[in-house]
Amino acid sequence: MNLKAICLGAFARSVLGGVAVAGALDEPSNMQPFFTDAGMKTMKSSADFETAWKATPKNTQDAMMKECNDAAMSKPHAQFCAQLFALGHHS
Repeated sequence: MNLKAICLGAFARSVLGGVAVAGALDEPSNMQPFFTDAGMKTMKSSADFETAWKATPKNTQDAMMKECNDAAMSKPHAQFCAQLFALGHHS
């Protein structure tokens, strides 16, 4: 019985840990407004990017900023973070 509880606990941690790895910058619905195409390959112009940023909910902005300020988290989204920092949105 104790072994069963340990296995279930380990499984739950692995599932929750996997969910925690995906962040705000990995969520397509958060990132789509900043791109001109559905494949999210081409960033919008600075003016359109800023408009999209202002339309983003504050809690999502905070999560995105936190990830952009983390070198490991921001690496796959370097272009987005650079554009955000260019607009003066960094801490």
